[in-house]
Amino acid sequence: MNAINLQEEYAKTEIAKLLNLLDEELVGLAPVKARIREIAALLLIDKLRKNLGITTNSPGLHMSFTGSPGTGKTAVGLKMADILFQLGYVKKGHLLTVTRDDLVGQYIGHTAPKTKEVLKRAVGGVLFIDEAYYLYKPDNERDYGSEAIEILLQVMENQRDELVVILAGYKEPMDRFYESNPGLSSRITNHIDFPDYSVDELLTIAKMMLEEQQYQLTPQAEIALKDYITRRKQKPLFANARSIKNALDRARMRQANRIFDSRGQVLTKKELVNLEADDFLQSTIFD
Repeated sequence: MNAINLQEEYAKTEIAKLLNLLDEELVGLAPVKARIREIAALLLIDKLRKNLGITTNSPGLHMSFTGSPGTGKTAVGLKMADILFQLGYVKKGHLLTVTRDDLVGQYIGHTAPKTKEVLKRAVGGVLFIDEAYYLYKPDNERDYGSEAIEILLQVMENQRDELVVILAGYKEPMDRFYESNPGLSSRITNHIDFPDYSVDELLTIAKMMLEEQQYQLTPQAEIALKDYITRRKQKPLFANARSIKNALDRARMRQANRIFDSRGQVLTKKELVNLEADDFLQSTIFD
């Protein structure tokens, strides 16, 4: 009887490395990471079954990512493209991110070539359609989004070996979108919901962002930032990591103004690196 060394095959694909990077580079998202691991395991075992000549149906690869803005959907999409490439399910492994404007035309005869051009660029990789529910506007009889959807449906069914589609957006609008488009819903095998980050997770993300730019928080600044995050999460239009990035950009600007206003003094590396509590307290305006 033929046999396969699972450990050797696992090592060949570098899946372990990619999954470890998923854990290391992305804060939180435990249920998302667990789901990605399940998908990776299924794809690897499916590949091994084929290598041993076991009859198997190709696993559905099209996905739906739902959740609030700034919860890591695009970042996970990039990791998923890497995993699919390492396992041989896509030939190039690139991620092409688009929105409605990239797919839907403004006049008759404009949508089909736009959509087909995007699909052509995405072949061999993953097409990530952000805020996908905007493709469907049932209240507008002159809207051409339905044409783009029909083309997508054909490609998702007939070119499954050439392209993987990820549809992303807020959960409730995406649920309504699938209800109004049974064809799309039937082609999506993997539905992954991205939870909002906790205050502590967002603080960790903030520190990682600052470390990349060689900034750091003083102890008082860390307290001020955590208080900001706690209050900001309760306000409308909170966008998780995206809102944190905006807050840090404003703090860096205040730090620069603070240093500029004290020109004449001798600056040390500490003054240029540290963000102070005042850099987060000077404004109560939420983004």
